[in-house]
Amino acid sequence: MNLDRFSVNQMTVKQLALPELVAECVRLGVPGIGLWREPVQAYGVEAAAALVRDAGLTVTTLCRGGFFTADGWLAENRAAIDEAVTLGTDTLVLVSGGLTPACPDLPSARSRITEAIAELAPYAGEHGIRLAIEPLHPMYASDRCAVSTLDQALEIAEHFPASQVGVTVDTYHLWWDDRAPAAVEHAGATGRIHSFQLADWTTPLPAGVLNGRGQLGTGVIDLRAWADLVEKAGYTGPVEVELFNDELWARDGVEVLEETLDRFLAV
Repeated sequence: MNLDRFSVNQMTVKQLALPELVAECVRLGVPGIGLWREPVQAYGVEAAAALVRDAGLTVTTLCRGGFFTADGWLAENRAAIDEAVTLGTDTLVLVSGGLTPACPDLPSARSRITEAIAELAPYAGEHGIRLAIEPLHPMYASDRCAVSTLDQALEIAEHFPASQVGVTVDTYHLWWDDRAPAAVEHAGATGRIHSFQLADWTTPLPAGVLNGRGQLGTGVIDLRAWADLVEKAGYTGPVEVELFNDELWARDGVEVLEETLDRFLAV
């Protein structure tokens, strides 16, 4: 695999300001970039859109929408869709939300997530934005995402047209699930793989576990096998590297970006 489909998620090198990240992507021949709402908002959505567009980069995804079990989700997600349109991406990644007093268990949370997406999907469709439900590892089920497997994500997504709602396949969150390969095949056959993200799994996990996504090739996930699996399922879109890692963030961002490209090509 070459860099033609490579995309770096902004959070992988969050220590780089957006103009520096864009400039380095151009220098290194990186064609795609995945953006996060908070740093984009801090820079200015319109300004970020112009910066990336003028550099000739493709915005592969915008992270994140979701958190449907919390108050105020509808206005926040409509704003995320509007931002995605401005930034020129067609994919909004959804982290669906965990347990709350209103949704105190997994069945009620998943039911609420389905109802919320039903309300949001038409607005997304009218604006040409695909919603990509990202299942997160079960260790996040209580606070971040009650959708833990690709089967669960597809069960929700299949209530809606594939052009409106699909899934994100993220190696970090799915590598452990022996049912995931069949789910990837099904998602590909139904046109619902809207995003593919890479990160490795290393142990021990850090305190809080959120920032434990390992650099490619440093952990236990067979990333090449996952790439082959997703391609066999018919996915031909960007391959986005998304790393949350305090040790990487403490290093020079340009060095981390260069290392990430090297690792991507190697593994």
